Amino acid sequence: MAPVVTADGEPDVDVQLAAETVLHGSEHLPKGTPHVRGYSFSDPSVDYDALLSSYLTSGFQATHFGTAVNIVNDMIKWKPSAEQIESGMKPDAKCRIFLGYTSNMISSGIRETLNFLVRNRCVDVIVTTAGGIEEDLIKCLGPTGVGSFRLDGKDLRKRGINRIGNLIVPNENYCKFEDWIMPLLDQALVEQKQKGVIWSPSSLIKLFGQHMQNEQSVLYWAAKNDIPVFCPALTDGSIGDMLFFHSFKNPGLIVDIVQDIRHINKLSISAPASGMLIVGGGLVKHHIANSNLMRNGAEFSVYINTAHEFDGSDAGAAPDEAVSWGKIRADGKKVKVCADATLVFPLLVAQTFAKNKRA
Repeated sequence: MAPVVTADGEPDVDVQLAAETVLHGSEHLPKGTPHVRGYSFSDPSVDYDALLSSYLTSGFQATHFGTAVNIVNDMIKWKPSAEQIESGMKPDAKCRIFLGYTSNMISSGIRETLNFLVRNRCVDVIVTTAGGIEEDLIKCLGPTGVGSFRLDGKDLRKRGINRIGNLIVPNENYCKFEDWIMPLLDQALVEQKQKGVIWSPSSLIKLFGQHMQNEQSVLYWAAKNDIPVFCPALTDGSIGDMLFFHSFKNPGLIVDIVQDIRHINKLSISAPASGMLIVGGGLVKHHIANSNLMRNGAEFSVYINTAHEFDGSDAGAAPDEAVSWGKIRADGKKVKVCADATLVFPLLVAQTFAKNKRA
């Protein structure tokens, strides 16, 4: 059937129907819904506190960042309820904060932010990767440089330079690391044989921190402040290379991971309240979350990473997936900020731990 046309040849349309479709009526916004509003830059000087506070109502990942700020501040300010105190909890009990970070955070300038948190006892438990251990120590022995994502790998290999994203590390630094760590592995083996010491990854890491007398080191402050550092994949990096070589030069060293899983799970179970602050994904994210399963979930959870959930990876999983496992409480406060941590983590610390310390 041919379409109906007007005298001037245009299709005959029902304009009223189109208008009703486009201008379809709606309900009012729910009561209490915040209105979108960003920072105006109306004053000659910039109020950075107001700028960062405006993120909460800016939308998209800025709003997730603002939510993360609120949740971390809730971790810091948490106090037991009257019912918890009546049931025997100490009135001065605090939320136990589990900090997780991947090795690239230590390789980058985020190391200084992490150093601040550990130096000032802002966190209680740390989980990281092998790179998160060794890169901290290696930076005390030689500098990491800023390069480019586009440097040629074949050329770098010839020159003995390793690339981490757009960062570069000369192989000489790892040679210095071998010279530094081998005597400590020898010492650990002597204590094992003569004193019956069975080392765990965390106790070995503490030994490293005690012997790295450098205040730029995160592990130095962790050892000094008695903050346990867990690394269930300690062999996945240069430390693993050193343990491999040491097993031929001076065989027999035992590193027991069972001690550490007991330790971190007991820290979770005994926590008056638990907060997870996880920068990056993979092993560190799951290890902290799984320990919180032992207490029926964390009360507070903040993730910062750029991984997506479409492939079912734990790194990309949203906080609500952890609720299904019992790793985050059903009524827990939770958010994932999908952003490069080198951009947002220092800002998060500025609006939470640093501001709280100044106050």
